[in-house]
Amino acid sequence: MDQSFKTYAVRAGMGVLALLLLGALPDLVFAQATSPFMTGATALQTNILDWLTPIAIILVMVLGAMAMANRISWGWCIAAILGIAISFGAPQIVTWVRGMFGV
Repeated sequence: MDQSFKTYAVRAGMGVLALLLLGALPDLVFAQATSPFMTGATALQTNILDWLTPIAIILVMVLGAMAMANRISWGWCIAAILGIAISFGAPQIVTWVRGMFGV
């Protein structure tokens, strides 16, 4: 009788453990909320912006100096600054456009 009680207690304990593991399973499944593609795309975006920052600073300085020396048109400078603003503001622009279409 004592042996069967121990066996029953072990089986009941294993059942409770199995239920706890099954209850924790959705947390394990949803632990990785983002896809590997989004992780890689975000890393690529961060790297590009890290490289683009000093290049954009130097570009604005050179374009401003050349425009003041009347070597290029001010239109080129304005276009370059607009391009820099678009490249740095791309995530916000994409979020804005997606919001317009309800995505």
